[in-house]
Parts: sequence; structure tokens; C-alpha cells
Amino acid sequence: MVADKLKLTLAALVIVAALALFYTLGEGSSLIRALIVVAGVIIAAGIALTSEPGRAAWQFALATRTEVRKVIWPTRRETAQSTMIVILMVLVVGIYLWLLDALSFWAIYDLALGLG
Repeated sequence: MVADKLKLTLAALVIVAALALFYTLGEGSSLIRALIVVAGVIIAAGIALTSEPGRAAWQFALATRTEVRKVIWPTRRETAQSTMIVILMVLVVGIYLWLLDALSFWAIYDLALGLG
């Protein structure tokens, strides 16, 4: 338990150190600075994955990947039809709101205030 906390703390410190180097080397090459951050994240992930919470997160990721493979994804035609329905409904609701706005404008300014 304590070892896991130390590992996670060390992983966080590695990321903080990589980010500190990124900003410290502000005048240096952007590629080098970016590679330092990427290397820091990879090293931190390696350290974190050796802890119990890291192993649990990895197992969760593997299980999630398995579940995603079981999903029956919609066909291209179903996706296109759903998209067209959404676009149509957006247009219908937009026209409805426009008419409601115009009607309320007319009711307030013409009928109630007589400014029309």
C-alpha cells in the first residue's frame, strides 16, 4: 500500500519534472521539449503501471477493449439515416423557435405596446 503510493507519487513527480523542463527550456527546440514531455509521460506510465491501482487500471482497459469489440456498430446506411433525422429535427425546431420568436415579438410590440 505504501509502496503503491510512493510509485504513484514518483510517477506524478516525473510528469511535473518533464513539464518543468519543457518550460525551463523555453528557448530550445520545440521538438526536444515535446520529446521530453512525451518521454516523461511514458516513464510515469511505466512506473504507475507497476502499482496495484495501475495494474487494476490496465485490466479495466483490457476489459473495456473486449466489450467494445462486442458492440454491434450501426451500418453506414443507418448512420446516414440517423444523421439526416437529426439534421431535419434541428431544422424543424429552429423554424419553430423562429416562428415563436416572431409571434412573441409581434404580440409584444404591435399589440401590447403599439410600437409596430
